[in-house]
Amino acid sequence: MAQAELDETLAARGGEFPLRGRYDERFRPVVDAFIENFREEEELGAAASIVLDGKCVVDLWGGWARADRTEEWRENSLVCMMSVAKGVTAICFNKLIERGLVDPDEKVATYWPEFAQNGKQDITVRMVLDHTAGIPVLTDDVMQPGGFFDYPAYIRALEAQHPLWKPGTRAAYHVHNQGFLLGEIMRRVTGMTVGPYLRANVAGPLRAEYWIGGMTPDEEARVAEVLPNTGARLFAAKDQAVPDKPDTPEGWQDGAVLRSFAFLQNPDEPWHDTMNSHGWRQVEIASGSGHGNARGVARIYGATVGRVSGISLLSADQLEAMIAEQHNQMELLQDRPYHQGMGVLLNTPEAVYMGPNPRSFGHHGLGGSLGFGDPDAKLGFSYCCNQMHAVGTNGPRARRLIDAAYEVMG
Repeated sequence: MAQAELDETLAARGGEFPLRGRYDERFRPVVDAFIENFREEEELGAAASIVLDGKCVVDLWGGWARADRTEEWRENSLVCMMSVAKGVTAICFNKLIERGLVDPDEKVATYWPEFAQNGKQDITVRMVLDHTAGIPVLTDDVMQPGGFFDYPAYIRALEAQHPLWKPGTRAAYHVHNQGFLLGEIMRRVTGMTVGPYLRANVAGPLRAEYWIGGMTPDEEARVAEVLPNTGARLFAAKDQAVPDKPDTPEGWQDGAVLRSFAFLQNPDEPWHDTMNSHGWRQVEIASGSGHGNARGVARIYGATVGRVSGISLLSADQLEAMIAEQHNQMELLQDRPYHQGMGVLLNTPEAVYMGPNPRSFGHHGLGGSLGFGDPDAKLGFSYCCNQMHAVGTNGPRARRLIDAAYEVMG
């Protein structure tokens, strides 16, 4: 396929957007979709990348890295992609399973004895991976604002927390708790939490720009400003009541979403200020504080479904184990359909659209960012943005790009 370049400035929506990139000419429809997002949607800055059979066939970036439009979104710009981190963390964790360091059907307390407090002794690793552990939020008053930034304190709080219902019976999105839980299990068996493990064993060897915590000054300097859409359901939940002790699935309310964010740096500080802070870029929240770009995430998924630069992250058997259906439930935190694999989401078009293949897997992030792999097409895809959208799915911008890619591939 012949290579082409995107290098233009789009006049749209009362402003101008510099758009850049490289792509195989066959994939020009994806470029057109990328441009259309800036013309028709609330796009400010974004990037999109596709790896097919180990080769990057689409690598696009454009728009603005700052709300005041003083800095372009550049080739090496980075952005917080929120829960895209869950999919990357799942790939790292499945590497441990493949190595025999962790058994998904073993009790968490086998690796982490202090976890077996207050009724959690029978929670398995698999329940943590598929969000059925019954501890989606911290409800006991053992944490203060800023708790996200104190890893040992957060771990102690998880040890003390009681299940909110019988573990293994219902799925509820463990927004932040999943990352801390998996990170501590990983630390107990490898000596490293997810961020360092990712850098040493996945992102580093692949030369994939994606990190969870611990960014260097150079890396941090390239991070684009995140602009949350406060009309999004997750942010709107701040105006709802938080359940005191929601000990049954039937008693669960949307206000519990606020409790999942209750330990940010400052309760009086707008959430987007925290997400744009130095602390957020340094803290390791393995289910939400990942920073990177579409190129890096597409490489990671490309190396999960195949080989990229000679690297394959998982064996074919472990890949199939990771994407085997664990459940297909309405998760309780936000009342959404979530088709769950072992740490990754499976294609759920009404909630997280990943193209026409039902075997596609990955994870979206709050506001529209997405990373996924198609194991049959040997495709790794990622889209990231800094102006979040308000819809409950992964949104029209990613969908437009995905549909254009699959139309090309037939």
